[in-house]
Amino acid sequence: MSETFRRAAARVACALGSPWAFAAAVLLVCVWAALGPILQFSEGWQLVINTGTTIATFLMLFILQNSQNRDTKAINIKLDELLRAIEGARTGLAAVGDLSDEEMEKLEGEFRSLAADAKPEGSSAQACKETQATATSQ
Repeated sequence: MSETFRRAAARVACALGSPWAFAAAVLLVCVWAALGPILQFSEGWQLVINTGTTIATFLMLFILQNSQNRDTKAINIKLDELLRAIEGARTGLAAVGDLSDEEMEKLEGEFRSLAADAKPEGSSAQACKETQATATSQ
């Protein structure tokens, strides 16, 4: 069942993420809106779009969450392999997802400091800040 769902979810996510699916949705809404005056904007006319969009949204929630979970897992596995392969890397970071929020924030602060220290004096970010400061002072 799990493998069947995975394959179906991947196909549905791919198909519904296409420009054709968007065009079909726009066409469907246009047809529904055009039928409004003909059906005198009845409760049934409103119920069709409300029910349809509610059901579609509910089902897509599970499809998208499955895709997100798989993508996140795949990225983490690839990053773990990179950490393992690079000499001197802190391989303990492979389990960073198991840390508390406070521990993750501390690590994030460490990496921000490292990044700030690593920026060359004439970096594009520094140049951008200087340009903004000059523009606002004039």
